[in-house]
Amino acid sequence: MPTIKEFNTLGEYLENSMLLKTSPIAVKMLRNEADIPEGAIRPKKDRGYHLAQCQAFSMSRRNGLTVAMLKEDNWCWGTLFAYGLIPLNTADRFMELQKDIKNIPVLEYRKYIGIVSAPLKTANFVPDMVLIYSKTAQIRTMLYALSFKGEGLINSTIYPVASCAFSVVPALSGQYYITLPDPGECGRALAGDDEIIFSVPVEKVEGLVAELKTIDSRKMGFKDNSFLEMRSDFPRPDFYKRLYRECGLDADDKPTWPES
Repeated sequence: MPTIKEFNTLGEYLENSMLLKTSPIAVKMLRNEADIPEGAIRPKKDRGYHLAQCQAFSMSRRNGLTVAMLKEDNWCWGTLFAYGLIPLNTADRFMELQKDIKNIPVLEYRKYIGIVSAPLKTANFVPDMVLIYSKTAQIRTMLYALSFKGEGLINSTIYPVASCAFSVVPALSGQYYITLPDPGECGRALAGDDEIIFSVPVEKVEGLVAELKTIDSRKMGFKDNSFLEMRSDFPRPDFYKRLYRECGLDADDKPTWPES
């Protein structure tokens, strides 16, 4: 497991290599108040207001803040149920929650007292996961890098409610996950219409960065993306030609224009 400083370095690389608009965030579940890192803001206790969890994530990734969210800090129902801060059967008394509560992932009641987030590049704690808010082209590059080690196929449930649940809970069990920011996160936490969330379990962060460094060194990373004009009979790698020859198809052995 990387040290805190090593995680900070990984965060710097992710942000710079992928040209991310906001910082990847370190996220850790809190079992007790002793787990709250030094310098963390506790919204209700320290500032006298409440936040939705997506707003706390936004403050971390945009403003560089470490934010600890306990039950009393929350201003949205999603995290109260998803993180096990209130009993799940409480939802039985609210018809408005009946459909959604059946679809969101939830943690064991009282296993945790809350959650803390901070920019990965400055976090003073070892996270449970890293959340990367990115454009689709950026997440494609990350999955492409992971495909070289057989991890590029990601199975996620896409649901337009409680992105705070889907981005966090599955990653605790070691799953990569892809989540759509929900309407509340877009409306109240400034998530962009072009953003999507990639959740990376803590044990996989170092491997992701290693694969990104590999494709960066081969000029295949996000910074090296280039777009050719729409053109027929474009140049292809050699194995394409060998495959086509084996299948009796045109191999295009002689490109009609010079490769750059």
